[in-house]
Amino acid sequence: MMSIPFKQTARTTTGVVPPTEKKKGSKLFALKTDFLKNDEDSIQKGILDHVEYTLARTKYNFDSFSAYQGSAYSVRDRLIERWNETQQYYTEKDPKRVYYLSMEFLMGRTLQNAIYNMGLNDEYHNALLELGFELEDLYEEEKDAALGNGGLGRLAACFMDSLATLKYPAWGYGLRYNYGMFEQGIYDGYQTEVPDYWLVAGNPWEIERLDVQYTVRFYGHVVERKTSEGVKFEWEGGELVQAIAYDTPVPGYHTTNTNNIRLWSSKPHKEFDLDAFNGGNYLSAVEAKQRSENITSVLYPNDNTYSGKELRLKQQYFFIAATLCDVVRRYKKTHTGWKDFSSKVAIQLNDTHPTIGIVELFRKLLDEEHLQWDEAWSIVTKTFGYTNHTILPEALEMWPVQLIEDLLPRHMQLIYGINHRFLITVTQKWPGNIDKMRNLSIIQEGDEKKVRMAHLAIVGSRFVNGVAAMHSELVKHRVFPDFFALFPEKFQNKTNGVTPRRWIQQANPGLSQILTKWLGSERWAIDLEMIKDIQKHINNPELIEEWKSVKQFNKERLADFIHKNCGVKVNTNALFDVHIKRIHEYKRQLLNILGVIYRYLSIKKMSVEERQSVVPRVVIFAGKAAPGYFMAKRHIKLINSVAEVINNDKEVEEYLKVVFIANYNVSVAQVIIPASDINQQISTAGTEASGTSNMKFTMNGSLIIGTLDGANVEIAEEVGEENMFIFGLRTHEIDKAREKMKAKEVVIDSRLQEVFLNIELGTFGPPEIFKPIVDSLVYNDFYLTMQDFPLYLEAQEEVDALWKKQDEWIRKSIINTANTYFFSSDRAMREYADQIWDIKPCEVETTENRRY
Repeated sequence: MMSIPFKQTARTTTGVVPPTEKKKGSKLFALKTDFLKNDEDSIQKGILDHVEYTLARTKYNFDSFSAYQGSAYSVRDRLIERWNETQQYYTEKDPKRVYYLSMEFLMGRTLQNAIYNMGLNDEYHNALLELGFELEDLYEEEKDAALGNGGLGRLAACFMDSLATLKYPAWGYGLRYNYGMFEQGIYDGYQTEVPDYWLVAGNPWEIERLDVQYTVRFYGHVVERKTSEGVKFEWEGGELVQAIAYDTPVPGYHTTNTNNIRLWSSKPHKEFDLDAFNGGNYLSAVEAKQRSENITSVLYPNDNTYSGKELRLKQQYFFIAATLCDVVRRYKKTHTGWKDFSSKVAIQLNDTHPTIGIVELFRKLLDEEHLQWDEAWSIVTKTFGYTNHTILPEALEMWPVQLIEDLLPRHMQLIYGINHRFLITVTQKWPGNIDKMRNLSIIQEGDEKKVRMAHLAIVGSRFVNGVAAMHSELVKHRVFPDFFALFPEKFQNKTNGVTPRRWIQQANPGLSQILTKWLGSERWAIDLEMIKDIQKHINNPELIEEWKSVKQFNKERLADFIHKNCGVKVNTNALFDVHIKRIHEYKRQLLNILGVIYRYLSIKKMSVEERQSVVPRVVIFAGKAAPGYFMAKRHIKLINSVAEVINNDKEVEEYLKVVFIANYNVSVAQVIIPASDINQQISTAGTEASGTSNMKFTMNGSLIIGTLDGANVEIAEEVGEENMFIFGLRTHEIDKAREKMKAKEVVIDSRLQEVFLNIELGTFGPPEIFKPIVDSLVYNDFYLTMQDFPLYLEAQEEVDALWKKQDEWIRKSIINTANTYFFSSDRAMREYADQIWDIKPCEVETTENRRY
């Protein structure tokens, strides 16, 4: 396919009209003219053209943001060329495709990722240098897309990167939120939430597709009609909303293959009700527009109220309805009839949020395509796969039956029908066993009947998988044991992974250079198993010094970031102890800060001579608490109050600092993770499904202090438990520990009593603020923080002892990095492709002379 000239592309995609006259005396014109005399490379010409057009739009403001915009449009246009080639090739070859459905895609910044994956880093660096810009500075001008909140969304982003890199035909589908969950601030130590309007300056990476629109229906009623072919059901009336597509190309690493994430934005079906306006009903003339646009306004609206629940369910169905219209349309372009649908389409549900898609596809096949029940249900159950991401009951969604009946009346009818037929299967397996029927039913009985979405996902999917070996066993034997007994062939494990392109190559260029030098190739970025060979050089003093140097550079970079954003100066020779996760009681940031308080009190009691043996620490927290999560927000307050006391105590400033970095996101993580010496994955055993952040830390040579929970179990198997700091109760001990807690048989460790006493005496602020925290531990320590506290302190003592042996520490750091192949998302995607989706790579053949 012939490349589109960049000048022409810039006009059409950016909407920028270049000035008719160029000022020959301008700095930009001089730089460009002089540069092009010496270099005729079309890529670099294109970059300069795009920057020029963007500057023209901003009246030649020669600033970094304009240069970023110009570079972004330049990169995007090259991505569009590859995207068009890829989609055309897929259409011609007609491979089976996978559709990855996720309510979140936490993409992070796109410019760096796209340039690296396209293999054009040097070209862009050189071209922008001629314009007076450092490419690395322009990366900082990009605002993170607020399309996700945590590990679920970041996992989806890693998976999309790997699918494109491995040349699998895949689409991601989600929602285009106008606002993210919220932008976090810290005021007087408390979390504050303000709207995260990430689109304020536009988004150069998306392409609005006004040609791709679908109508989505809510409310209304179901009409039963008798025809010559039998009884037909039609869903009519109600409220209509328009779904408009926005596409974001996702480039594979050093390949033409470029997949797509399609996000839906909600718009009114009818922009303005003129009749209502002319009739004097001015508010109703615009209220439908407002209701429609609210659907994709905010990620995870608060669902503590009925209207909040309704809005969340609206989001989920809106997303699913538009997506399945798109999937069916694409299938029908090249196929007639439905016998090939499940052999050409695989749909993966990323957690329970998209589960209503099972019923929606079923409805379309029954009511619109007029298939018979058994045939339609057979297609559905061969098409879907369900990934479970948690064992926590509150995260296994349930919707009130009344809500679904009001909002989606036809779907509730079908759910009843699906459940009725499913329970017949249950009775065949366990005749007369009412308990089994009650446990397995999709409908939960009670004062308020509810639909169990996880049950629906299991019944309607071909395969169900957990995301770490331990988690998958808990899913089978603790969360859904009866389902496992009924459908053992459905259940699998697919341990999560993260992309090494983002989390080593881009986040940690220094480490990337070390790996390339000592392995003799850059191929490790797509074949991470190669990095095992770095262990061959583990005793080489040159490698050890390089490893130390890169870590020190990354720590200095993070220290600058902390000083700029938090106003705290930290010692870069100290041990950087990092705990960055969503704030939640089960993730136990509380255990960490209680340990910090004990460390602080211990240092305060030491003599000057004793303090000489103290290992200096910088303890770094980051993460958001859900707006309605009182206890998690109170933990943030405690962390910040403790930090204020410690950071202003001159006696301990050489030995201890505590930092809470606000508004944690992917870009912040890319600064924190490479600088970490040790990271904390200290969830109560049996509660963390996976924990992909510890995979990223391990790839970057950070040692883990953690419980044997989630992916830590498999990390220990890969890197060796002797190269981690494992502590705490094991999963099989949790039930007895909770019984002991309930029976008031737990003796509070004397060191923890000292910590509680200082909190109650007001050492860290008014004690009434923190009384709920202490009470939650003393009276109902569900996450067993008190029982693990002494074990946690012992593990921290081991950390201190090893830190004093720096060469041994570095060797363990190298071993951690060298043994992380299993935690690459490339490995995970190959397993999904082979064992769940049954899809094959489809490499785009192109006549264009690609550099790779």
